[in-house]
Amino acid sequence: MAESRHAPGNTSTVRADVAVIGGGIIGLGIAHEVRRQGRSVALIDPAPASGATFAAAGMLAPVSELHYQEEDLLELMLESSRLWPAFVGGLPRAGEGTGYCTTPTLAVGADAADRRALADLRLVQLAAGLDVEPLALRAAREREPLLSPQISCAFDIPADHQVDPRKLANCLLAGLAAHSPGDDTWVAGADHGFAVADSARGVLWNGNRVCGVELEAGGTVLAGETVVANGLGAAHLLGLPEATGLPVRPVYGDILRLRVPAHLQPLVTATVRGMVRGVPVYIVPRDDGTVVIGATQREDALSATSNAVSAGGVYQLLRDAQVLVPAVAELELLEATARARPGTPDNAPLLGRVADSRGDIAGLVIATGFFRHGVLLTPVAARIVGELIGGSSDSRWSRFRPDRFATNFPEPHTTTPAAAPSKEPV
Repeated sequence: MAESRHAPGNTSTVRADVAVIGGGIIGLGIAHEVRRQGRSVALIDPAPASGATFAAAGMLAPVSELHYQEEDLLELMLESSRLWPAFVGGLPRAGEGTGYCTTPTLAVGADAADRRALADLRLVQLAAGLDVEPLALRAAREREPLLSPQISCAFDIPADHQVDPRKLANCLLAGLAAHSPGDDTWVAGADHGFAVADSARGVLWNGNRVCGVELEAGGTVLAGETVVANGLGAAHLLGLPEATGLPVRPVYGDILRLRVPAHLQPLVTATVRGMVRGVPVYIVPRDDGTVVIGATQREDALSATSNAVSAGGVYQLLRDAQVLVPAVAELELLEATARARPGTPDNAPLLGRVADSRGDIAGLVIATGFFRHGVLLTPVAARIVGELIGGSSDSRWSRFRPDRFATNFPEPHTTTPAAAPSKEPV
């Protein structure tokens, strides 16, 4: 393994049942599930929800996001979509707004070639048992009056919804802070009893099991289970088993936020996903009178500059969005943002435990590589990690094991699950 780390005798030590590295939407969702189980959690991140979560549009779109040769992901996406209502309903302050909305998505095409492409995709979606219904253009424009009269086709996708990731992250953080020093879930030495405002340097070992995290500032977090959920940063952690590999790469996306003037509100009432000359674009309405337009996907020279916004990407998004909804030209541009999403060779997440020659390594769970699907997959990722920590697992998700790309990937094995960690901190 890469520079195996062992717990030092550092006086700056935080102890928790579970350490979660990474405070993006996946890490926050996992921390929420850990807390729901009654365990203490230390969330390690110097700036939670400021990475890909900050830029995400929040489309919960298992149907629209079905891509050719990614059919293995469909079951996972549909399961997560099914979990969303209960996941949101269980959040403190959810009534104050997460932006969760179950209005259907409208898919539209700009020209004849786009119509054929969307019709071909619909055949794949129908073959997978998904509900995608053609809409007459008149019916589409009755639903969304500001759609261009020149669009070539429209499809209704009732199962694709949305959430506001920024609001959702705030609710999750508020929920994690909603306890007191006398509670079993309180982590002494952590802000609000859960937050560790530092970056992880590597994982710590005690014999053959992972026992916590070494922090960049020199302190440690000791825990019965450590969850690696820090996106692209996961590949740079010290002490991870070499066989894991974690082949994540940065895939940048540009995204715009615009204010809709009063006389044009609502610009659209539901998410509009379009195809314009073969290039996808989407418009997502927010309940504060703004819309989100996105998202480009690039792995170019500009991507070497952290979070740099592409001028060409901004131009492309505004141009294509105006083809579908001409009134976009009258909106106020508030924000242009770019963030990197962690892509994997098969565009599927790295989710689960990792193994060595003795079997699954105790005390370590990986949850990264969610690429375009991080927000959508948050509830199911939280559920899967929660089950693993509790000592059980679902064989359906073994295809997403983090070590599946390793040259010595272990064959599936059946071992007695490790006992669930005690609620007492290690």
